[in-house]
Amino acid sequence: MTQTKTRSPELRVAEEAIAGLRQDLIHDAFAYRPMGPMRTDGVLTRRLSEGLRARAEWTPHAVVLAAALLVFMIGFSITGNAGVLVSGLMPAACVGMTLVRPVGAFWMSMALMPVSMVAGSSDGPWVQSTFFAHLVVLVVVAARTKPRTAAWLWGLTVLFGTLLENVGGWNAGPSTPAMAVASAFALLLVCVVQIRREAEREVTVQRTVTAVERDRRTLLEERTTIARELHDVVAHHMSVVAIQAEAAPYRVENPPPELEQAFLTIRENAVAALTELRRVLGVVRAEDYEAPDAPQPTLAELDGLLANVGEAGLLTEKTVTGAVRELPQGVELSAYRIIQEALSNSLRHAPGATAKVEIGYVLGGLGLRVVNGPPTAPAKPSPGAGHGITGMRERVAMLNGEMTAETTAEGGYEVTAFIPVPAAPSDAPAETAGEQT
Repeated sequence: MTQTKTRSPELRVAEEAIAGLRQDLIHDAFAYRPMGPMRTDGVLTRRLSEGLRARAEWTPHAVVLAAALLVFMIGFSITGNAGVLVSGLMPAACVGMTLVRPVGAFWMSMALMPVSMVAGSSDGPWVQSTFFAHLVVLVVVAARTKPRTAAWLWGLTVLFGTLLENVGGWNAGPSTPAMAVASAFALLLVCVVQIRREAEREVTVQRTVTAVERDRRTLLEERTTIARELHDVVAHHMSVVAIQAEAAPYRVENPPPELEQAFLTIRENAVAALTELRRVLGVVRAEDYEAPDAPQPTLAELDGLLANVGEAGLLTEKTVTGAVRELPQGVELSAYRIIQEALSNSLRHAPGATAKVEIGYVLGGLGLRVVNGPPTAPAKPSPGAGHGITGMRERVAMLNGEMTAETTAEGGYEVTAFIPVPAAPSDAPAETAGEQT
């Protein structure tokens, strides 16, 4: 019988900590990682002109280089020409190095601590220039990495500084406890800013994904509605074909066998097509979907729609131009739904306004225009804003038409659509007629 040895939780935590330290501060520590330009879409930077915004992208680089110059001046003022290399130039180089090799700059600043004590004859691991330089290095590296890396930076700094003080017996000048407190506050501020920015980015991404998914769901729901309506229209026509093909032989006395067989074939094909249509398009019906009791609406029933929206508070005016003729039922249904949705949008988003409905019959198709004036009362928030426009565009695109939806110069809204309809052979040019209600 074999026994499986399991590692203790303490050992696993230690191994994960060591692995994190190796990944953050040892692996490719001196890799070339140049600091990128700053984003200029913030609250303040977005108000700048185009030229100033382009220069503002390099603000972090200028701040780091200014800090490096300040470190050099502090070291020069302390030691003069004698120790300016160790106390001024080298700490300044570490600060400037954070622009291209941030983690390597941290290790260089750590290595500079014992060098400055020995070569600079200081009384401790920290002098004013190295103290300020290391603090700047910690802040820049933490800002360019992760919050976990900032914790490693702070811990190693405090540990190494305490070790040098205890071994060397130096206690003068800025001590490690002062560095620990100052760097802790600085790194905490950097981590808070980083966490907040990351949260904002996640919220922005989530909002974008949610908006895309909502638009996609709306599009699918609208397509499902259109498919249901067209299913009812096509199923009705196929049923009529099957019934007429079955009754046709009885309308002729002693029909020839060939004619009976032809009508029988027509009926069988119509029934088969109707069965396949219901099988394929039946999947778009929801479980609670109920087929309409009445036929799908057409433009002939538009007056009833205008009367309904008039009772709801929207005054409408209808204008019909061209020779009114019967169009394919799918075109009639889509035109009715487009006008219905446009008027519904006027009711929701332009309370107190008036609307005009224009229908133009031409040889090449059907033109629609629904325009409303500016609202005279505040509109209530509508969570479904934009979904009706999506549905109208889907209906027009299904019929190979064109549609525009935009605000007018007066502050209202206009929806125009053109649905092409092939002219029947019996159609002839007719004079334009007008009708208003």
